[in-house]
Amino acid sequence: MPSFITSALHYIEPAFLIETLGLIGVYAIVFAESGLFFGFFLPGDSLLFSAGLFASQGYFGITALVFGTMIAAILGDSVGYAFGRNVGPRIFSREDSFFFHKKHVERASQFYARHGKKAIILARFVPIIRTFAPIVAGVGRMEYRTFLTYNIIGGVVWTASFTLLGYFLGKAIPGIGDYIHYIVIGIIILSLVPIAYEWMRAKRAAPQNP
Repeated sequence: MPSFITSALHYIEPAFLIETLGLIGVYAIVFAESGLFFGFFLPGDSLLFSAGLFASQGYFGITALVFGTMIAAILGDSVGYAFGRNVGPRIFSREDSFFFHKKHVERASQFYARHGKKAIILARFVPIIRTFAPIVAGVGRMEYRTFLTYNIIGGVVWTASFTLLGYFLGKAIPGIGDYIHYIVIGIIILSLVPIAYEWMRAKRAAPQNP
C-alpha cells in the first residue's frame, strides 16, 4: 500500500482519534458520521468500541461517554433529516465530489424503501447507509415525530451496545488494549457484512442480460 495512503488511514484510526481529540472529539465524530453527508468515511462502530475500551482504562468516564455519544448520534441524525427535508429530491441530481457520492444516497434510498421506518434503526449498524438514511428520510418527508422516535431508539441502542461492549471487555480482559488494532479490524469486517449482503441481494435481483 502506498505510504501516503497508509499515512492518511492512520489519521482516522479510532485509537489515534481518541488520543488526539479526546471525549469531545468522539462526540463530534459520532455527530458527523450520523447525518452529515461528508461524514460517511469516518469510523463509527470501531470508534465507539475503542472509546469504550479507553473508558475502561480510565481515560474518561463511561457515563459521559455513553450519554454524550447518544446525544451526538441523535442530533446528527436530526441534522441529516433537516438537510434532506430542505434540499429534497435535488440531492439525487447533485454532482459527485470528493465528499459526496450519489450512489451512497441511492443505496440508502433502496435500504429505506425495503425496510420502511425501521430502516432508521437498522441503518445505525450499516456503515455509509447510517450516514445517508436520515437524509433520505428527510427527502421522503417522513413525519418528524415518527422519525425522532426511531432516531432515539436507534441512537441509544447503537451507541450503548458498542461503548458498553468495549468497556466491559476492557474491564474483564486485562491487556486487551494491546490487541485493539486487531479488534478494530474485526469490527470493520463484521460491519461490512450487511453491505456485502445487500450488494449480493441487489445483484441477484437485477435482471440478467441474455
